[in-house]
Amino acid sequence: MGQIVLEKVSKSFGETQVIPPLDLTIEDGEFAVFVGPSGCGKSTLLRLIAGLEDTTSGTVSIDGENVTEVSPSKRGLAMVFQTYALYPHMTVRKNIAFPMRMAGLSEEEQDRRIMAAAESLNLVDYLDRKPGQLSGGQRQRVAIGRAIVRNPSAFLFDEPLSNLDAALRVGMRIEISEMHARMKTTMIYVTHDQVEAMTMADKIVVLQSGVIEQVGSPLELYSAPRNLFVAGFIGSPKMNLIDGEEAAKHGAKTIGIRPEHIDVVEDGGIWMGTIGVAERLGSDTFFHVNGTGLAETLTVRALGDVALRHGDTIHLNPRADEIHRFDAQGLRVS
Repeated sequence: MGQIVLEKVSKSFGETQVIPPLDLTIEDGEFAVFVGPSGCGKSTLLRLIAGLEDTTSGTVSIDGENVTEVSPSKRGLAMVFQTYALYPHMTVRKNIAFPMRMAGLSEEEQDRRIMAAAESLNLVDYLDRKPGQLSGGQRQRVAIGRAIVRNPSAFLFDEPLSNLDAALRVGMRIEISEMHARMKTTMIYVTHDQVEAMTMADKIVVLQSGVIEQVGSPLELYSAPRNLFVAGFIGSPKMNLIDGEEAAKHGAKTIGIRPEHIDVVEDGGIWMGTIGVAERLGSDTFFHVNGTGLAETLTVRALGDVALRHGDTIHLNPRADEIHRFDAQGLRVS
């Protein structure tokens, strides 16, 4: 079991409140991702759950038990940090075994858990190496293995892939997702990368200045952002946001439309502009369109390699049923 419930939890450092009182429930077995810009409070919130920071007010419960005053080591959680925090003089085997030795497990049980973790993380061939002989991705797998052998009720990941290059990030993202599907253990994952959030999460928690802006599945947040912040943060490239007369036509202060919901037509489009940068990715082309009179730059996604170049005029038709409307307070208009 690994249900985690926060009730009226807040955190202040002196006179500065970084987490206003909030409520949040992570269900047993869920993969929840805390996402938001740097400084939004996502890592602080994770540390409050772990017990590495004291709450200023409110309660943290795990499986129905109030653990607000319980030490981190007794909460039954395992945390994986951005830095690998491995002991350089120990082998992979000894690094993974370390928390079990501290807990007094038998050598037989340690060996059983080490092998199970090593097999699931493709580390069997590296058990007798030291961290200095491993790649960044392998070191992060060792750190995850050290967490697995504790058999925690939940895993807490604090930006674990930030130190890896792009290719390793994608590989590790898949490995962690597969691990969750296999183990079905509650996982809370902190990242500033909304692509990681979209591809990994069952539930996304979007934070800004310590406030939860929206909670939902990736597709819920993508298809129905509740405010302008979520609309502009979730999605890559981000949603186009348009003010002024065009928005007023739709009974809104601001309208939003995603790049893939604007069709490129040969002529006679509702909108027209001049192509600036064209990003050609093979399967897709992203046009950054200027001079539309709608926004400083409009981003448009076209399938494949469209025969338009820098400086060409482009004709566009937004799909009316894909336009998002927001009021003067930045809230979604249903």
